[in-house]
Amino acid sequence: MNKKELIKQVSRRTDLSQKQANEALNIMLETMGKTLAAGGKVTLVDFGTFGVEYRKARKGRNPKTNVEIPIEEKIVVKFKPGKELANKVNSPQLIKKLKKTTLFF
Repeated sequence: MNKKELIKQVSRRTDLSQKQANEALNIMLETMGKTLAAGGKVTLVDFGTFGVEYRKARKGRNPKTNVEIPIEEKIVVKFKPGKELANKVNSPQLIKKLKKTTLFF
């Protein structure tokens, strides 16, 4: 599902137009982004928690050439699913489906 499809679903399930649903989603994402950029966390009960984490500089390795490369320090966004979400995605049907295919982001 992409953002456009999500907006359509929100619009269908509420009294909001697609334009209003888009605006609401954009406000939510902007607010979450600002909170994370300030070092905070966003907790959506039963869905999960978004937070940030510091990763120190380290040495990595180019898998093709095996040459060592420096990896700079950075802040990364982390997501920890809530119990309800974890239970939903840990269904026997999804396990069976994912054994047959590979999903990647």
